Amino acid sequence: MPQFSENLKKLPGISHLAAINLLDADGQLVAVIENKPGSQGSLAVYNHLAQTYGAITPDAARKGLELFGEHADDARTHRGKHPNIDRLLALIDEKKTLRIKHVFAL
Repeated sequence: MPQFSENLKKLPGISHLAAINLLDADGQLVAVIENKPGSQGSLAVYNHLAQTYGAITPDAARKGLELFGEHADDARTHRGKHPNIDRLLALIDEKKTLRIKHVFAL
């Protein structure tokens, strides 16, 4: 499995984004991934999944786990350590979809 750092290099840039808002089926905000150190990798993955799948569906979540590489394995072993990966695992388990709302940088 490719390493996360290698996968990140292949994803679209995120400099135009301030954040991504994740919305549930009722349109309620469930999470925000900001463009700041520590979450930029997750922002890049979620942005790519949204562009590719139109939303974070269970299929998109599976692809996201592939992109997170070794961090996905760590998240499975240490629940709570990687909340953005935990969210993908939950979407697969619960067969749910999250909609994306991009927040563009000024």
